[in-house]
Amino acid sequence: MPTRPVSPHLSVYKMSRYTLATSIFNRFTGVGLSLGLLLLVYWLMAVADGAHAHARAARLLSHPLAKLLYAALIIAFCYHLVAGIRHLVWDTGRGLERAQSRRSAWLVVAVSLALILLIVYGAWFAGARAS
Repeated sequence: MPTRPVSPHLSVYKMSRYTLATSIFNRFTGVGLSLGLLLLVYWLMAVADGAHAHARAARLLSHPLAKLLYAALIIAFCYHLVAGIRHLVWDTGRGLERAQSRRSAWLVVAVSLALILLIVYGAWFAGARAS
């Protein structure tokens, strides 16, 4: 019986720590966003269930700990979005060299932070002036 081909072990791949760290963090943020989606489903079900359920959900979802969770979800969304764009670029075969990968890892972090700051400005500062 011929032996089946096996996938190469992780030690075969020559990835830098930047690539590994950003890729792992991208996976963690994706899982976090998937779990955060349960909050959205809960809110939508409460809205569909009527005024009493919506009022109860509004009380629960306006708790200070929930607001910290929203902030974490915004950070996760920004990072996951930018890192996902980086992976799309990699799928074209570009940016795979070690120096390019290191540079793009720092670019992902910088653009994510800029996007987070833009959302914070729009949510708190610009929104306060509008009301």
